[in-house]
Amino acid sequence: MPRACVIVLDAVGAGELPDAAEYGDEGSNTLGNVARAVGGLDLPSLEAIGLGNVEELQGCPPQPGAPAIAGRLVERSKGKDTTAGHWELMGIVTQTPFPTYPHGFPHDVIDPFMHRTGRGVLGNKPASGTEIIQELGEEHQKTGKWIVYTSADSVFQIAAHEDTVPLEELYEASRTAREILTGKHAVGRVIARPFKGEPGNYERTPNRHDFSLEPKRPNYLSLVRDAGMKVHGVGKIGDIFAGRDIDDSHPTKSNIEGIAQTERLLRELDEGLIFVNLVETDMLWGHRNDPVNFHRCLQDFDRRLPDLLDALRPGDLFILTSDHGCDPTTPSTDHSREHALLLTYVAGRYANGARHDGEFSDVGATVNAWLGGKPPRRGIPGQPIVTP
Repeated sequence: MPRACVIVLDAVGAGELPDAAEYGDEGSNTLGNVARAVGGLDLPSLEAIGLGNVEELQGCPPQPGAPAIAGRLVERSKGKDTTAGHWELMGIVTQTPFPTYPHGFPHDVIDPFMHRTGRGVLGNKPASGTEIIQELGEEHQKTGKWIVYTSADSVFQIAAHEDTVPLEELYEASRTAREILTGKHAVGRVIARPFKGEPGNYERTPNRHDFSLEPKRPNYLSLVRDAGMKVHGVGKIGDIFAGRDIDDSHPTKSNIEGIAQTERLLRELDEGLIFVNLVETDMLWGHRNDPVNFHRCLQDFDRRLPDLLDALRPGDLFILTSDHGCDPTTPSTDHSREHALLLTYVAGRYANGARHDGEFSDVGATVNAWLGGKPPRRGIPGQPIVTP
């Protein structure tokens, strides 16, 4: 039976898009700049399947006979956030950018949020998530007020100390915010950001939870399910798609857990799509401008890649890609407008160094064709990278 696995290496961009300057991201190249910052990539497993064929990468030479098709993908959606990137991978183009709030959220958002949750608000400004909890965490613990902040992305983020506000209350407040943030204020994601620790030494916990808008149908996930196949989401995939067209969700608290879940599903399932997000390159290191640990995070994946490839069966489709950039070598701590990397491998077939440069939606189009889905209607972009 046909099987496919798509792994999104969150924020591992492959060079600025042609319109990057419009987003303030000229010169961004997450993979390339990380390679230079660490004196060359040390990713032997990724190198062997063709990572160096994606773009010129210090320490990762191209492989003329690589087994995977390599390339870079262009994003048609307006923006550079997680939701738009993942949605477009599955054929949903966001023509109008999700709203952003460089000056904080207006009263018609904050006032009903405070009224309905019964707590006040601190912050209400763009900020680094790690910095704002150090700045306002102690006051939050004294007053019980929410820490609300945003970024250059379309996000409404709510931080609360787990010993001050129970997790379920934080999640319920996030659901309330999601209900409020509609219409012109329909941000891509509301994110619950719990943290622990003492003043001056606060740390975010793994209990983050995202509350996204519902994606439009039809898309490549709905077409795959119409073909009788199940979609298994690993990591925050279920959150990004608001649970829509995700049959089974497997939330994780780390990349290590996400990789283990993916390997388990590859060894157990007989058909369907395994759709994975590995977030730590973005959440832990990209936003903190830490190229050394960004590279180490990629090395953690690289060490486990042979196990994932070993779990494939003949004829399985395996795609590695990304959703945007988050270049840790630039002054900005925000996402960057970049190409997605592409490595497409079919177990038992060798691409002999073939290349495919296309659009984000080519990923979903390939999965749909591989799993026997009907051709998409007009208006759903994407061309298969490889056919069954």
